[in-house]
Amino acid sequence: MSPEKNNPETIDAYIADFPESVQQLLQEVRATIRAAAPEATETISYQIPTFTLNGKNLVHFAAFKNHIGFYPGPSGLLAFKDALLAYKGAKGSVQFPINQPLPLATIAGIVKFRVQEDLERASLKKQTSTKQGFAALSAPASRALENKGIQTPEQLAGYTESEILALHGMGPGSLPKLRQILAASGLAFKNA
Repeated sequence: MSPEKNNPETIDAYIADFPESVQQLLQEVRATIRAAAPEATETISYQIPTFTLNGKNLVHFAAFKNHIGFYPGPSGLLAFKDALLAYKGAKGSVQFPINQPLPLATIAGIVKFRVQEDLERASLKKQTSTKQGFAALSAPASRALENKGIQTPEQLAGYTESEILALHGMGPGSLPKLRQILAASGLAFKNA
């Protein structure tokens, strides 16, 4: 089984190309993913159903003649390797036979794991961006913030521009950089 000649543009169109028994399995997988990752967006990528989160692929699934393919990537499979021992698979995929019940609880667990992984990656990216932003300051300006105990944009947002400028070692040339650091986190200096 595979999608018909036309490339599907939606998950509904993809699922509609299969016999009713396979459609039921695909809908179960879809509903399980949706429940485990309610903020994820449905799309078609690589010509198969895909859920994305924060602009990145989270998981994919697809139907074949004898199995439902599930593609959470290597990290998701590794984290649930014991629960998946009974299934064939490859580095980033696993095959669930269509003549056996789907392991929906395991699928949900893998999806939740992938969501958490995505959140951690986004948090790390934000931290790295903030560190790089603070690193762009002059040494005296960095020491001034450090001496005041300011290490995050959230802490910086608790001060007015004039309070920051009053710190020993902080010059007016640092303000544009500090505004950029705050803006990247959706923040601004406190109003006077």
